[in-house]
Amino acid sequence: MKRTTLIAALLGVVIGVLGAEIVQKTVQRRKLAADAAAWQKLNLALSQIDERYVDTLDYGKLTDVALTAVLQALDPHSLYMLPRQLEAADEDLAGNFEGIGIQFNVPADTAVIIEVIPGGPSEKIGLQPGDRILKVDDKVIAGVKCPQDSMVRLMRGPAGTKVTVTVKRERETVPFEITRGKIPVHSVDAAFMVSDTVAYVRVSKFSRDTGREFVTALNRLQGEGMRRLIVDLRDNSGGFLDQALVMADLFLEKGKSVVYMEGRHYARQEYHATGRGAFKDLHVALLMNEYSASSSEIFAGALQDNGRATVYGRRSFGKGLVQEPVYFSDGSGIRLTVARFYTPSGRCIQKPYESYADDLYTRYMDGEMLDADSVKAERGGIVPDVFVPMDTTRVTAFYTACTRKATAMRFASAYFDAHKAELQAIDDYAALGRYLDRAGLDWRFLEFARTRDSLVPEEGEWQRSCSYMLTQIRALVGRYSKLGDEAFYHIYLDIDDTFHCAMN
Repeated sequence: MKRTTLIAALLGVVIGVLGAEIVQKTVQRRKLAADAAAWQKLNLALSQIDERYVDTLDYGKLTDVALTAVLQALDPHSLYMLPRQLEAADEDLAGNFEGIGIQFNVPADTAVIIEVIPGGPSEKIGLQPGDRILKVDDKVIAGVKCPQDSMVRLMRGPAGTKVTVTVKRERETVPFEITRGKIPVHSVDAAFMVSDTVAYVRVSKFSRDTGREFVTALNRLQGEGMRRLIVDLRDNSGGFLDQALVMADLFLEKGKSVVYMEGRHYARQEYHATGRGAFKDLHVALLMNEYSASSSEIFAGALQDNGRATVYGRRSFGKGLVQEPVYFSDGSGIRLTVARFYTPSGRCIQKPYESYADDLYTRYMDGEMLDADSVKAERGGIVPDVFVPMDTTRVTAFYTACTRKATAMRFASAYFDAHKAELQAIDDYAALGRYLDRAGLDWRFLEFARTRDSLVPEEGEWQRSCSYMLTQIRALVGRYSKLGDEAFYHIYLDIDDTFHCAMN
């Protein structure tokens, strides 16, 4: 059989012989082609390696390495992904995945189930919050420093396949044979009324179903008396453009510009509101921070430029690049930057590439986290209408040490182990508040920190950090009630300066 050359293997991937297909809806399908003159030096080098290198070549490995290096040299967001990486990335945004349907934390080298997704395979078979996962099939994952992503891969799999998950429940070790199924992934983490007329909605990402989830939440909240809306986009790293368009369309009059994109090979393409949105008169506030990126910036920029929302917080991340996916027949693929996003007023969302390496450090050193006058709009992102600085007044050495060791999260898990029946019986906020008030969480936490982590606050430290830390602890413990994530945000908002600023 004729030997396949290295240059053929590499260029076959580059020019799409493996079956590359552009699937971005907003860009027409086009064939990939290589310019012979531009690639001449690379082609010559690869040819020489193939003909003259001393040892046998692994063409697949070299292809992966070469593509990774080429994409990394372009910009911070163009990248090549192996089949497993690409599958995980697509699943994260798809709005569903196949697996067993649990959410877990790993506070102390053991996965502890926080939530069993309603209607999922794990709920049907009897897994419960608080169960500690010891093994997945024959693979021990507890106490062996198993990476969390490895745990996820072991439990995920095609719908209809079986997996045995062995858990520790109190003093019993129980194996559960679970048939995997399709699991919905929610991007609206919380949606509830914070006063008689004000609603709060937290959107954690822009997945395939975000627009539908968002509309469903707003319709329900409108029935509960919503007249003002606070949308929390902090730490939202973005996702699908079309979902940001769906959300923006809810609030804008017909014909209003939402966003436009433009690139060297792509003519300006604009998106406008349809006017069919049901909330064009609703007062909107948006919460953003330095980790809000991509589609969250597109959504915020559209509402801000059209005078439909007030943005509170700190300058957003500054990720305004159009990523075009290219899939290959071997299951790998690339995400290629083809254009930039601009807000309706013409602001480029993308920050300079050279700022990526030390962006957060630069923001701190320049005072941008603490002082509105230090915010530099030319660095990209969405600049808030109302700047809310980071609060460093409550941070003590004790607080920092506890954060480093995840002491509060581990305490909440341990507390749940000892009070599981009580917490799982609570299904309304008032009852949860009364329970937490009498739970003695302050002294219990201090004892836990002392005995488990050898952490004891210096004189005055607990008084300074107490209200801040205790609210976080209450929120983490409350998450183990039937109210789940909504309990966490419902409690945590008490110490959220940006939220309170938007409420006033």
